[in-house]
Amino acid sequence: MSLPKLTPTYHKDTYPSISPTKPSLTQAGKTILITGGGGGLGFEIARSFAKAGASRIIIIGRRAGLLDEALVKLNQEFRGNTTEFIARQADIASDASITSLWKFLHSQNILVHVLILNAAHFYPNSLDTLSLNKEEIVEAFNINVTGNFQMSATFVKQTLRPTGLKLHLINVSTAGVHLYPTGTQNTYFTSKAAFTAMLGRIADERSVDDVQILSFHPGLLYSEPAAAMLDRGSFNWDEFALPADFSVWAASPEASWLHGRFVWAHWDVDELKADREVLKLLEEEKGYLKAGIQGLNTVSMQAVMKHVVKSMDKQKKGRHW
Repeated sequence: MSLPKLTPTYHKDTYPSISPTKPSLTQAGKTILITGGGGGLGFEIARSFAKAGASRIIIIGRRAGLLDEALVKLNQEFRGNTTEFIARQADIASDASITSLWKFLHSQNILVHVLILNAAHFYPNSLDTLSLNKEEIVEAFNINVTGNFQMSATFVKQTLRPTGLKLHLINVSTAGVHLYPTGTQNTYFTSKAAFTAMLGRIADERSVDDVQILSFHPGLLYSEPAAAMLDRGSFNWDEFALPADFSVWAASPEASWLHGRFVWAHWDVDELKADREVLKLLEEEKGYLKAGIQGLNTVSMQAVMKHVVKSMDKQKKGRHW
């Protein structure tokens, strides 16, 4: 099976068009909040936004020690930079923790302009889905769906947000939302698919001028979960810089035309936008590059109701005769 390449070029490392130092991708004057920002991809995303000149970067996570180490590294690397770094312990699986986080931000008069949903629950891995217990499923959905939802809803509804200010919401998803069969990570793939689908619906309800939403597959990364199961030599891993810099591009005006869609960080953004067929499908097919049923195009509720009414009319005519 070939990889879903929508562009001739397939990147495994960063490239000039998504470089955070590119003037059109500047994040100057913005506050960025990154969940799971203490290590792995979240930490690399923080570095990319710092390179893009963000005014403030907030990293959150459950492990205080990891956050403290990340904060030291960021302050050392970007010494002399105008970016302010803040680390805050928080658990997005907990409503109380989420509420406390946003209360703290409000108390500090901090308005978040860009939310990066990077934290995720990966386990357990099972070859038999029915062997999972309810608690394992609930734990995954509490983070990957309801936790991300609560963070998103609170972010969009910030009381400090001025009328008309555009926000950016970036969801680090996974290729598992559309791979079949999905392998062993049942709770991870299904919960990520659920939230990616939900964000697609939210994007239908919210104008891109209100909150720009984009979900993406970050790639095959030698992250902490991967290292726990595999050797570095097992695969030709992607570089962290690719999805990290792609996050900056996704939070810029250059990505506004992909509002609500799911893409791979590997696809060349210039080639993607130049593809007339892709642009046509984005305009005509509301479900294109969104989570749904494989093999079926999107069907609007209006079309369904029209069909229902037509069927009812036929039935009435049949009874009349």
